[in-house]
Amino acid sequence: MRKIAIFIFLIFFSGNIFTQTVYEHISNSNIYSFLDEMANQKVIELNSIIKPYSRNMIYEKLLEIENLQSKDNTELNRRQQNELEFYLQAYTLERSKEKLKIDKHIFDLNKTGTLAVAANPLGLFYKDSVFTLALQPIIGALYSNNSNGGVSHTWGGASLFGYIGSNIGFYTNVRDNNVSQLLIKPEYFTQTQGVPVKNFGDEGVDYTEARGGLMYSWKWGNIGVVKDHVQWGAGYNGTNIQSGHTPSFTQIKLQLKPVRWFEFNYYHGWLTSEVVDSAHSYWTNNTYRIVYYQKYLAANMFTFYPVKNLNISFGNSIVYTNESGGGPQLAYLIPFLFYKAVDITLSGYEKYGYASNNNQFFLNISSRNIKNLHLYFSLFADDISTRYFFNKDLYNSFSYKLGFRLSNFYIQNLIVTGEYTFTNPYVYQHHAETQNYTSNSYNMGHYLRDNSQEFYLSLKYIPIRGLSIELAYSLAQHGDDYDINDPIDTAHSDPALENIIWQNQNILFNTRYEIVSNTYVFANFNYQNITGEQLAIEKYTPEYYWGKTSTITVGMNVGF
Repeated sequence: MRKIAIFIFLIFFSGNIFTQTVYEHISNSNIYSFLDEMANQKVIELNSIIKPYSRNMIYEKLLEIENLQSKDNTELNRRQQNELEFYLQAYTLERSKEKLKIDKHIFDLNKTGTLAVAANPLGLFYKDSVFTLALQPIIGALYSNNSNGGVSHTWGGASLFGYIGSNIGFYTNVRDNNVSQLLIKPEYFTQTQGVPVKNFGDEGVDYTEARGGLMYSWKWGNIGVVKDHVQWGAGYNGTNIQSGHTPSFTQIKLQLKPVRWFEFNYYHGWLTSEVVDSAHSYWTNNTYRIVYYQKYLAANMFTFYPVKNLNISFGNSIVYTNESGGGPQLAYLIPFLFYKAVDITLSGYEKYGYASNNNQFFLNISSRNIKNLHLYFSLFADDISTRYFFNKDLYNSFSYKLGFRLSNFYIQNLIVTGEYTFTNPYVYQHHAETQNYTSNSYNMGHYLRDNSQEFYLSLKYIPIRGLSIELAYSLAQHGDDYDINDPIDTAHSDPALENIIWQNQNILFNTRYEIVSNTYVFANFNYQNITGEQLAIEKYTPEYYWGKTSTITVGMNVGF
């Protein structure tokens, strides 16, 4: 027993293993896009269905690109070479050097080379052999205008991250927001990240966002607790497994990659049910203190690489509650289980029918075997029954997305993306409101939710480092609203998209430029034609976008 304990200690707590984990937020899309482009050219291998990436993982991929370019004469065009140099500078703190080495726009604050203020990346930095710290500002503003008026959004705050020793990473991020008109609600069909506010009036709204985490890492894995966004599944115009659409929530995370051909990801999340637990709510000092039912999510994903540049992933999740108030169920803290089978035992499903919790199954296939071409398929299954496959009048509760991205094929710096997403009725619903696939009432899956489809096509041109110009078209459609709790059990036979009650034809022209690391200016023109039944339009769309609108937006941001 003593030898086993020593062996485990050496594996997980060896000071000779140099790796740390701090997550780069999914909204920093330029670095994600660059790594994706390099993977499409078969310069690196990338599991792009699990996001966010860690800063250390990003830096390792950048080093891999740099080393292959010098060793194997890997061909990068001029713009890509400039991108590589730019991002190596941006992730300079991840270098194993004991002192700072920020080459450009630096002002040293001491003679030892450990403390500095820099403009690229922007912030105050400290680094020695044991401790690394970065303090960076967050500032942003945007203004949009169409025939229905103008909307402004300003925000400000700070981001701090660092590393202790060779294995510990930590980060925190907070910002205050002010919007003149809130254009995001749980009901709206929008890909804007949900906001943690309850007052959804038309007047100005202030709200605060906070993210952060503490991670312990070793050579082939990491574990820790974070409050952050999660995005699972392939896709460039949203994902259908976990979209990152909800406000950030707390998670215990585990990632393992012990060999080249296998990777495992797991997290257990504390969701916000927003379903009032009247038995535990109470009055205090003339104030009614509302207590929500506890709500949790356990999810895992197994990824295999049978051949280079092909990965096949599958996993499952469960949304569950613990009405007894006893906290998380220990069985769902076991990362590797098939949770539906566990739930049958714990909930007495076979005895009580719909007494079970909410289970999901995932499948994702991503192929970059053809140079410059990424082909992908993503499946979210809420309910699977073999008998539905053999009855033309019944269907499984599936949402699937398939698509492609073609990069630098004949025309350098041009990226072409096409996607189709289809979701059957009832996919993201559940009989118990406390176990819906939501947090803070925002759907965790595809933004169009049940009984919907979307066609998407994009042309993106990157003429120089940091500048992207994109023209995109999408057709989003939503069918009849069905209630899974209707008395008649038609959940697997109601017709999909028989009537289109809401439709959005969208043409987007977007341009964005990264001046220095994490500092952007952007502008876009967005034409939308929203049609359908008036009640559906009012329910799913902010009044600002009703009918035909041409919206111009300009803005800037420092940090994420």
